[in-house]
Amino acid sequence: MAHRMEIRVYYEDTDLAGIVYYANYLKFIERARTEWIRTLGIDQGRLRETQGLVFAVRRLEADYLRPARFDDLLTVETGLAEVSGARIALAQAVLRGPERLFEARVTLACLGPNGAPARLPAEIRRRLGPAPT
Repeated sequence: MAHRMEIRVYYEDTDLAGIVYYANYLKFIERARTEWIRTLGIDQGRLRETQGLVFAVRRLEADYLRPARFDDLLTVETGLAEVSGARIALAQAVLRGPERLFEARVTLACLGPNGAPARLPAEIRRRLGPAPT
């Protein structure tokens, strides 16, 4: 099941045309990813402090479908797409009501203290659960 988070569009999120500036969708989905991870009981700060592990965006593929505008109430959906030894792939979408405005597939890499890929700890894999088939 997808995690859902509401985000209001503020004036600062828009461009000269009055629509959400394209890069701000990346901020919206980043916030939602962080909250999704938090709801799984994964403390990213503690993970970095105790094991030296962090998550970094490795790849992002995005489709801008329709514009969002000032004062829109948006919902960001985040769902697990795939898990491998050191990567987590997520499907994310930004919606206004039932209307899909933006879609992205984001691949996160687990990195160790030296910045090299590191295996996801078993506890995190357990919390993520199985990827959908």
